[in-house]
Amino acid sequence: FGQGAQNSVGLYVAQSTGDGTLFKLVEPWLWEFSPQTLFMFQYAQPMEIFRLPARINFELTQNVAYHGGRGLSFFAAGVSWDVALLQWRGFYTGVGVGPYMRDSRDRWVSSRLVFGERFFIGYKIADNMTVEYFTQHFSNGNFTDPNRGFNFTGLSFNYSF
Repeated sequence: FGQGAQNSVGLYVAQSTGDGTLFKLVEPWLWEFSPQTLFMFQYAQPMEIFRLPARINFELTQNVAYHGGRGLSFFAAGVSWDVALLQWRGFYTGVGVGPYMRDSRDRWVSSRLVFGERFFIGYKIADNMTVEYFTQHFSNGNFTDPNRGFNFTGLSFNYSF
């Protein structure tokens, strides 16, 4: 959400808050941190959705599971759309959604096609730099069983140019 920028790149790092539904993203008292860490690279371009500032993203995601989470690691590529719903004095908040294709199935989600939903709160630290706190959910929308879903919370750093 950089002013006048045509491109941006972002690095995201997040910790798993366990499996569960999309609604678990906004209920932190239900989070159960599990041994998985998410790394994501994002390339984005600005756009508008219903006259609100937005971005279209291409994302490469690597989930690394360890200890009791073994077998849940995956790589995914996807396209998503984020929209900033509120902006005030450098702060903004928004939502995002998009499809992703994973390289494998696992015991939490049996399909390779998943959908990602994201809620975020960001702050513009410079004209071309933002930092965001986000929660993200991946699941297959109950198209197949099992569909326990993956939930994450973390930080991102974005640079616009």
